[in-house]
Amino acid sequence: MNNNDNLVNIRGVTKSYQRAKQKVEVLHGIDIDIARGDFLALMGPSGSGKTTLLNLIGGLDKPSAGSINVAGTRIDQLSSGELARWRASNVGFVFQFYNLLPMLSALKNVELPLLLTGLSGTERRRNAEVALRLVNLGDRTQHKPKELSGGQEQRVAIARAIVSDPTLLICDEPTGDLDRHTADEILGLLQVLNREHGKTIVMVTHDPKAAEFAHRQLHLDKGTLAKSANNGG
Repeated sequence: MNNNDNLVNIRGVTKSYQRAKQKVEVLHGIDIDIARGDFLALMGPSGSGKTTLLNLIGGLDKPSAGSINVAGTRIDQLSSGELARWRASNVGFVFQFYNLLPMLSALKNVELPLLLTGLSGTERRRNAEVALRLVNLGDRTQHKPKELSGGQEQRVAIARAIVSDPTLLICDEPTGDLDRHTADEILGLLQVLNREHGKTIVMVTHDPKAAEFAHRQLHLDKGTLAKSANNGG
């Protein structure tokens, strides 16, 4: 596969932190290619470095060494301000605990990323309504988070992640706080966004059943990639 087919190219990435006088290396020389339209599950035990790697791909953190190229941009070389603007235009984030603002309606929560754009209030509202319809919550626009189920809250969070039409969706344990049935509904929604709307998805999960919804799985162990066969796709 040549690089033009890939959305993400990671080469020789290491990440270390300083704890007191000790240097702790979390990732060791990671190489990954992620194709456009891929749905990748990152798996591994607690402390394996999977969330650290996810944060690097999403531009929430920078590597200690190595390169990260996303859609032709070397994001490891961007300043913090450039990185913030890049994230706003290119990445949608979905977290385990939704991170919704409790005082805002579903519609206003979904609108939040658009406040960083030049869109008018009318355009922001229209785009947020479209995103909520896409996740089957068109009838819940004025509900606040406490008036929604956990699965509905995660749908609002997904609508917020896709409202700016990002290329890349970064999902950190998106079903970790949900029961099996609701989790499968959310994962099915991610599949629809992947297949029908062309979103490239990178998802961290500890749940093998969740990982089965992805095209393929990569396993991290103690900061290195374990050899793993593709899961379909």
